[in-house]
Amino acid sequence: MTVLIEWTAAAVIVIASFFLLVGALGLLRLPDFYMRLHAPTKASTLGVGGMLIASMLVAATQGRAGVPELLITLFVFVTAPVSANLMSQAALHLKLPSRAPVPEDAVPERRAD
Repeated sequence: MTVLIEWTAAAVIVIASFFLLVGALGLLRLPDFYMRLHAPTKASTLGVGGMLIASMLVAATQGRAGVPELLITLFVFVTAPVSANLMSQAALHLKLPSRAPVPEDAVPERRAD
């Protein structure tokens, strides 16, 4: 049973590492602040959560409950979206420009008065 849990934890670590890599690449490659903010907050939350889930699996095989890992997971899942929201509101307040294309239906039609 321990070997199965170890392989499962290893698979979860590989998947979580993929999400962390995607978040890091998004942070490096995306063109403006808003896009850079989106990639790491989503991907790294999943990556850190996956790492902590793997740690909880290993802790269960050692006879621990994994409560610290659970608390860290809850803390990360609560604070990452809140901090991203606050940073994006600050960027909007400072009127930081975005390079994202504006959809056609979002632009109001100009009337000839």
